[in-house]
Amino acid sequence: STADDREGLDLPPAEILDALLEVAIVASEKAGDIILGNAGGAEVSERKANSRDLLTLIDPLCEKTIRETVLAKFPDHDFLGEEDVLPGKEASAAAIAAKLATSPSYYLWIVDPIDGTTNFVHGMPLCMPSVAVAYKGQVVVGVIHDPHRGETFTAVKGRGAHMNGERIKVGQQSTLGDAIVAMGSPPAVESMEMSLKGVRVLMPKVRTIRMLGSAALMLAWVAIGRLTCYWEYDLSSWDISAGAILIEEAGGKFTDLEGNDFSLRVRKMCASNGLIHDDILCVLKEAGVV
Repeated sequence: STADDREGLDLPPAEILDALLEVAIVASEKAGDIILGNAGGAEVSERKANSRDLLTLIDPLCEKTIRETVLAKFPDHDFLGEEDVLPGKEASAAAIAAKLATSPSYYLWIVDPIDGTTNFVHGMPLCMPSVAVAYKGQVVVGVIHDPHRGETFTAVKGRGAHMNGERIKVGQQSTLGDAIVAMGSPPAVESMEMSLKGVRVLMPKVRTIRMLGSAALMLAWVAIGRLTCYWEYDLSSWDISAGAILIEEAGGKFTDLEGNDFSLRVRKMCASNGLIHDDILCVLKEAGVV
C-alpha cells in the first residue's frame, strides 16, 4: 500500500491539530496582508514553463512569510511550497512523491503562496494563499484565506468545515441542470485540449460554467455551496490539498477523474457536492476527458 493510505485514520492529538490550525490561519493571514498590500497588480519578474504561467516577486515573499511562520512554531516539520519546485507537471508530481517517500517528519506543510497569480498580476481580487498540513501522508488541516472578502475557510479532519468560525456545507443541487460548474483555463496544451472537450459537453447540460482562475477559491466555494462542482485536468498538490479537506469535511466529494478517492498524488480532479459527482464524471468520460 502507498504512503497515502497505509496509516488509515491515524490522527495527531487534538491539541496538536488545534495548534496546526492556529498557525495555518496566522500564516495565511500574513500572506493575505501582503497580497492586499499589492492588490493593484504586480510586475512580472520572470516567466515560468509557459508564458501564460506568471510568477511575480510577491509569490516568493508570501511563501517565505508562510514558511517562517510555520517553522518558528514547528521547526522540525517538512515544507513543500510551489516556489520551491521547477515549473511543469513532471516536476511537481516528482516533488510531492519525493516528500511522501523520504520526508523525515510525519508533518508536511503544502503551500501555494498565491493561488491565482494571473488574477493577482492583473489586479483581480481572485487570488489567495492555500495552506494544508498532511500527517503521515494524509491531509488533516486545510486553510484557504480570502483576504479580499475577509473570508477564512478552515477544515480539520473529522471536525467539519467552517468559514470565519461558522459551519459550512456543500450545495444541494441534485441534477446537472441546476449545477454551477467551475473549471479552469489551463496554459498547458494537453490540459487545454481536455478543458475544451469538457466545456463543450458540459455547457449545454449544466446551469452555467464559471472560470475564476483560482483553484483555491473555486474549491472553497464548492465547500460553501456557491459552486456545485469544480473539475480540472491537471493540478498540483499545493493547488488542491487544502480545498480537498474543506470539501470532504463540508459533506462533498473529491476524487480523481476515474472516481478514486483523493490522495496527495491526484492531479486530474473533480470536486462536488457529491450529488452530481458521478453525472459529471460520466459526461467527461464520454467526451474523452481521461
